[in-house]
Amino acid sequence: MIRIAHISDLHFGRTDAELLDPLIAAVNDAEPDLVAVTGDFTQRARRSQYRAAQAFLARLEAPWLAVPGNHDVSLDNLWQRFVRPWRHYRDHICDDLFPVHRQDGLVAVGFNTVDRFRWQRGKVRWRQMRQACKLFSDVPEGIRVVLAHHPFEQDADVEKSLMPNANKALEQLAECGAHLVLSGHLHRWRTEPFLSRKHGAQVLQVHVGTGLSTRLRGQENDFALLDLDETDARVTRMVARGGRFRDAGTRCFRFEDTGWREAREAVAVDPKTRERLSPAQN
Repeated sequence: MIRIAHISDLHFGRTDAELLDPLIAAVNDAEPDLVAVTGDFTQRARRSQYRAAQAFLARLEAPWLAVPGNHDVSLDNLWQRFVRPWRHYRDHICDDLFPVHRQDGLVAVGFNTVDRFRWQRGKVRWRQMRQACKLFSDVPEGIRVVLAHHPFEQDADVEKSLMPNANKALEQLAECGAHLVLSGHLHRWRTEPFLSRKHGAQVLQVHVGTGLSTRLRGQENDFALLDLDETDARVTRMVARGGRFRDAGTRCFRFEDTGWREAREAVAVDPKTRERLSPAQN
């Protein structure tokens, strides 16, 4: 079984400093195979904020894969935003805007959904979509995961606009065999199968809130732990309470002929994994 720790929207420059060490400790204690970071490392794309994000990544013990968020491109420095939007991200986080992680049983790809011309809304890059589908077709076995800052589906009460062509992109992801999409941006938790018109619930979304930011929007700081194989997914929400990140509940899903469905019985997890998850306390 593969374990992924999914964190997002750290927003260095506007963080709760008291949560930094507990977040790093919780992620490292979980011993994931991969840490997936779905953008918004910084609040305003300043060099100092990028240096703090770089130091954070250096303290992670597992391999990590990251994509940029809209806050990782300057909002107020228009020359930087339009002419060299990825300069600081490439200097401090990752030079690759279509990163790929491969290991036995897992292929994860990162999409850059940031649109420098529509700073908040995001966009689908179809070249990256084609690259991902080609990569997934070359790997017939194992778990296929997509990272993207902007969601491909969101609740009706969300005020932010969905990316243009998000539904079309979702259909293509389902068709080319993606199992999961990990995203952020909205600072709210959601774990549900996508409602694909053509392909049923073929893709599972895991949408986390913010790991460190003080912009909570009515929810707690959190991240996700995912225990995965080709037929089962166990998604545990880890929330910040009492100065540490604690297990706030788990949802289990099973992949069947009609796609993902919530499983009544828990997905089997080894005893060592169970010991690392501390129950949430009010």
